[in-house]
Amino acid sequence: MTHNFEIRKATPRDENSVRLCAEDAYEQYVAAIGKKPAPMVADFGSLIASGSVYVAAETDAELIGFIVFYQKDDHFMLENVAVRSSAAGKGVGKRLITFCEEKAKQAGAKRIKLYTNEKMSENLSIYPHLGYQETDRKTEDGFNRVFFEKSL
Repeated sequence: MTHNFEIRKATPRDENSVRLCAEDAYEQYVAAIGKKPAPMVADFGSLIASGSVYVAAETDAELIGFIVFYQKDDHFMLENVAVRSSAAGKGVGKRLITFCEEKAKQAGAKRIKLYTNEKMSENLSIYPHLGYQETDRKTEDGFNRVFFEKSL
């Protein structure tokens, strides 16, 4: 586990740091996918304004990761989770996902849905390890996506 950090709702001041974190976390996939992954070009300003973004920040306020999720009907949609490469492998992503799951349970959601790019091979093994089951594979918005779901 990494040093201490808190998870809090993102504010408009976090937008640039969230964008830089996404670029850092997803840059490694650009060549394999052939273009920037969707999280690198997301409208973080709108997502933050909608209350869908939470950040992981160290005690000195450096943003080390973030997660984007929202309620949709009877489930939560986990749209994006990213961790700066300097904090990778230290449990930040897992803690952000657990945070999302806790919020979903508090809201009475029945399950969490997410998708990842089929070229992000690490995710294809991480999500099942966290209890998510693959439900579908399809091309959407020009990306080959793998869909997962976890019942709560």
